[in-house]
Order: sequence, then structure tokens, then C-alpha cells
Amino acid sequence: MPSAVNPRNGVTKFTNCRILRGNALVIGDLWVSSVTGKIIRSQEAFYDEFIVPDEIVDLGGRILSPGLIECQLNGAFGFNFSTLMDDMSQYEQELKTLNQKLVETGVTSYVPTVTSQVPKLYHKVLPFLRPSGHRRAAEDGAESLGAHVEGPFLSPGRNGVHNANTLRQAQTFEDIEECYGAANVNPPNNGQPQPVRMITAAPEQGNMTKLIPEITSRGIIFSIGHSEATYEEASAAVGAGATMITHLFNAMNPLHHRNPGIFGVLGIAESLPRPYFGVIADGIHLHPTTVKIAFNAHPDGFILVTDAMHMVGLPDGSYQWTNGDETNRLVKKGTRLLLEGSNTLAGATITLIECVSNFLNWSGASIPEALRAVTATPAAMLGLEGVKGTLDGGADADLVVLSDEDEGSGVKLVVDEVWKFGDRVFKRS
Repeated sequence: MPSAVNPRNGVTKFTNCRILRGNALVIGDLWVSSVTGKIIRSQEAFYDEFIVPDEIVDLGGRILSPGLIECQLNGAFGFNFSTLMDDMSQYEQELKTLNQKLVETGVTSYVPTVTSQVPKLYHKVLPFLRPSGHRRAAEDGAESLGAHVEGPFLSPGRNGVHNANTLRQAQTFEDIEECYGAANVNPPNNGQPQPVRMITAAPEQGNMTKLIPEITSRGIIFSIGHSEATYEEASAAVGAGATMITHLFNAMNPLHHRNPGIFGVLGIAESLPRPYFGVIADGIHLHPTTVKIAFNAHPDGFILVTDAMHMVGLPDGSYQWTNGDETNRLVKKGTRLLLEGSNTLAGATITLIECVSNFLNWSGASIPEALRAVTATPAAMLGLEGVKGTLDGGADADLVVLSDEDEGSGVKLVVDEVWKFGDRVFKRS
């Protein structure tokens, strides 16, 4: 008589691992389901429901972290989100390829960033960048959390490499709708997620500060950036609902002892909440000590970002940059990226896990503190607490397995495995 065969249930148990729990690495087990794509409350599964896992993965003492969340990525592996194509089905295919490569760097969720452009480009590309996680397809790779439009409502004096010819001011919300496309910035009625998740703008330009409540009422995060705002103007923006600062210190007035500028809103002042803020830890955009100062000013708001361009993963050289001016070219040399013929920084070519390792070694922070800056904190900024950036039961089973290698001069975190919605999608050979 044939023996009974237990049906597969899609449950994986991770054991012998250091699990990221708050500000600690805790020895323990973690259970996930590829059927639900969620982390299982293991005690309930084992003792109450008598579930036996299909697979047990012994991590040999390695770190098990939530998947990394990237909040500012302009492109990677040769594809720039700010690209208008004659055949937009090609854009969709290039995006799919990027997502499958990006997840191999440990990034399981990200906010694709579109720089200052003409309205036609926003109208065409933003629908492709809307949140994609509702498909629950691990094979799709990294998941979009919605688009970040960085510009064109920026200060002409702090535009960086953004094309000055595309910059504009908004007097009414209709100006914002005309620029990005009304369907991209308003809650949809067709069941599809809203494409735009975050807007970076200079609050002192036009009527932007007065428009912040209208923007945030639509579930869009307002981030202060590429701005010459004074401390008072930045404070007014925070009071109106701004909750994020784009790449702190870069493309804004520097901290001055008589006017702390945008940086000043990170201090505990009056009754204003302190915003989250992005920091590029590539060793080029900011001095390591500046990164430490920012972290110590407001650790709970500290988010590591790359601001990476599409040259990530490509060899050194000169590359065309589609940004409203086809003559612009960017020069990549290592992790340094400059506008050709100038010393103007043009984003970065670093990966997020490299930023984490840099911060870890510059700051003296613990591994959990460094990982929090790319997991729990960005999840909180995006309103995704309990869903992303955590290994608590019920959260999405987006995981990264890390080795912490001692290189003599410091610790380097290396991505060994990546799991998306409970399925392994990458394993380092």
C-alpha cells in the first residue's frame, strides 16, 4: 500500500541565522511562505497549525535582513528612467530587465526617479513606474513602490545637472497636473495604483509651499530638494506637510552658523516634526564626517540612497544622458560621475549595499543601525511600516542574506542570497 505524501505548502524555514530585529541581530529561525509571499508567525505555524516546512535553509550564522529599499534611483545597467522611446514597449522591456538585475544587489523594492523633464516625457513614462507589488510575482525582480519625480519645480540656482531649460514654477495644483499628467498624481478610479509616490521640489519657488497640503492629500510625499530655502522657508514647508529632504547637503545652501538652512529642520525646534532625509554615502558627494553629523542629528530620519544613474554596472567612459538636452554627456570614472567638461557631480554609480558598508565603517554605527537606514526607516517614510523593511510576521517575505566580511580596514557586507515574496531569486555563486 503506497504511503501518504504530504503536499508541498511553499513554506521555507531559515535557521542558524542572525535575524535583524530592531537594533539587534538575534539568533533564531524565520519562516516564510511563497504561497502568500509573507513572513509566517512561526510559533503559530508549528504549534497551532502543525505546519512542516518544505525546505530548511541553514544560513551558517549569516545575517538575515529585510530586503533593501532604495528611495532614489535614476536608472541602472544602461537604462535611464528619464528616457522617451518611439516604441514604449521597449521601455517596458528595459525596465523589466533592470528589475531582474537590481534585485541581485539586494534591493527588493525601490522608488524609480525621473529627473527634470518636459511634460511629454512624464506623461509617457510615469504609468510604467507605478507600484508593481500587487502582482506578487517574485520572478519580476525588484518591485517599484511608485515614481519619484525630482523636478522640474526646482531652484534655478541649485539645479545641479538638471536641465535649466526644463525648470518651471507652480502657482496652482493644475500646474502640477499639467506637468506630470493629472492621471499620474491623482488617485485612480480603475483599480491601478497611482504612479507618483514622491515629489522633490524647492518650496520657496512659486506657490509651492501653499500647494504642499494639496500634494500630500493625494498620498504623495513632498521632499525638499534642489532648493535655496532659508531655515524659515524650510520650516514653513515642514509645517505644511513636507516629510522628506532629498540628498541632504547636496543642491542646497550649506549649513551656516547664522542661517542653518534646510539642515536646520533636523534639529528639535518648536513643535515641528523632524523630516526624513536621504544621504549619499559614496565618499564623493559628502565627506564621511558630514555623513556622521547628519546621522547623529536625527538617527531616526536617516535614509541611505545612491542617487545612482544608469551607468551603474557599466564600464568607465563617456555616456549620453537623455535629460532634455541630447548634447549632455556624463563621464564615469569608478564611482565618480561628472557632467562632461565640468566638476559638477551627476549622481552616483554605487550600489546601495556599498553605501551601507561605507556608512558602517565611517560612523561606528552597528550593523543593525546601518541596515535600518535601508530597511525600516525608508519603509516608515513611505508609509509601509509592517509591510516592508521588517521581518515581523505578516510582512512581505522580501529578504536578503548577508555575509559580513572583515577586510582589515573595515567590514564589508556582501549579498549572498535574495528572496522575493518567499522565493529565492538570487544566489551568489
